[in-house]
Formats: sequence, structure tokens, C-alpha cells
Amino acid sequence: MKEIILFEKYPVFTLEIDKKETSYQTIDEIFAYLKSQIEAHPIATYIGEFDHYTHTNSLKEGQISEDILNAKNLLCCFGKVLPKPEVLAVRPRAIGVAEMADSFVISFLEAPNPDAHAAMEQWSKAIANV
Repeated sequence: MKEIILFEKYPVFTLEIDKKETSYQTIDEIFAYLKSQIEAHPIATYIGEFDHYTHTNSLKEGQISEDILNAKNLLCCFGKVLPKPEVLAVRPRAIGVAEMADSFVISFLEAPNPDAHAAMEQWSKAIANV
């Protein structure tokens, strides 16, 4: 994984996986794997998914890079404490998966919880399973 600073302020971790390096053929297959990891985690909870590609494509003013074939976000939460209301601003977590012609790009915003961050990084790296 590599860390980038997106738009000069967001610490994002990203991993590009060549389609030859994974047995997963679609974003939905990757999401099934990620959902199983979330459900097996002692704290994480699955919330749902958001089809970002379909949403953006449906907007009159929507713009999608022609390199992106599909794009979805998987939503989950690792919250085990709620010490103050502002913590809600960094929850839930989203793992983005974009399908390109020859690869999948996995990305997520740096998590304030190191255990959550480590889990998302481990799950992302395991998508390259060949």
C-alpha cells in the first residue's frame, strides 16, 4: 500500500492490484470477501455499500474519468468507544474499490484507530491472492 495526500489534505492509503494478481473478477466479489472479513472481526460491523459509479453517472453534471469502469464504497464501523460527539465525523469507515481495465484500485482514508487501519490494510492486501 502507499500513502498519498489527496487534494493536499486527506491521508489516503491506496493499493492497485492487477487483475492477474487476484482471483476476484468483480467489485461485488471483492465486497463479498471484505464483508466476510468485517463479519469475522470482533469489533467491526458491516453497514452497507454505495454504488458511487451509478450515482455519479445518473447526475446531469456527473463526471467520471473514462479510465474508471465501476466504483463502489463498502461502509463499516470499528467504533468501540464514543468519547465525544466529534468522533462521529471520522466514522463510519469507507473502503473504496474502483475497477479499471486491468486492475482494481483499493483505497481508504487513514483511520484514527490503528487497529482499524491495520485490519483494512491487511484485508486490502489479501485481495491480491494469486
